Amino acid sequence: MIIDANNLILGRLGTYAAKKVLLGEKIDIVNCESCVITGSRAKIFKDYDIKLKRGIPAKGPFTHRMPDRFVKRSIRGMLPYKKERGRIAFKNIKCYMGVPDSFKNQKFDTIKGANVEKVPNFKYITIKEVCKHIGAKI
Repeated sequence: MIIDANNLILGRLGTYAAKKVLLGEKIDIVNCESCVITGSRAKIFKDYDIKLKRGIPAKGPFTHRMPDRFVKRSIRGMLPYKKERGRIAFKNIKCYMGVPDSFKNQKFDTIKGANVEKVPNFKYITIKEVCKHIGAKI
């Protein structure tokens, strides 16, 4: 299954993908940089600044800065990744920035309930902006 993450809310996309991979499907997510996080811009940036300063740089915890890895890491939190079932499921998720050449002519699915148009207010920010703020070189 190939999911186009353009204008989809990250949490809702993640729960949908996590459920599908636990059932045994392979999930490819394209356009990860266009996915959104809801909330005010200042609060989101503040939360990720705190997360970056936590711990020791040599020992972790490590924060992924590229949008494709950022999305995959957030989906990992929705899986039982410390158990064998979760590790196997996590290997079946692939995230891509943009659309790879191998998926150009294929049909993409979208999640109707996860679109950002469902948000009652217009406070959201794209993953690309968050990743640029925390240090990605996109």
